[in-house]
Amino acid sequence: MSAEAQIHLFTDGACSGNPGPGGWAYILRHLRTGNEKRQSGAENETTNNRMELMAVIEGLRALQRPCRVVLYTDSQYVGKGLSEWMPNWKKNGWARRVGKKTAPIKNLELWKALDELVARHAVEFSWVAGHSGHEENEECDAMAVSAYQRLL
Repeated sequence: MSAEAQIHLFTDGACSGNPGPGGWAYILRHLRTGNEKRQSGAENETTNNRMELMAVIEGLRALQRPCRVVLYTDSQYVGKGLSEWMPNWKKNGWARRVGKKTAPIKNLELWKALDELVARHAVEFSWVAGHSGHEENEECDAMAVSAYQRLL
């Protein structure tokens, strides 16, 4: 692992209405060099959870080789999904338990894409409180909001 680049990935998603127009954004920071990449995007009709997932997916897709990544997100949905729910979903054939039955996973195609990406990297999840003054989280939020506002 020591030869892998160490990266911080800051992400956020935003939605005007849920569902409604939404945006996602990320900041990638290479720790050794300090180099950064920032990107955002938007969809006309989406949900906040989808935008949170898209921010992480697009951030990890931007990495050109395996890296050690610390993912900073204010999304409990993404964090718990990666650290708690996804292993059980996979064991259950990508289904979730609802009582004694199974049910489809919401945003399944995004979770599967994220699963493929995290398999390439060593990803550590770090939750940050949204709208609490965390500099990069606030920047990602502003980028995501700006991205969907361009659709309005």
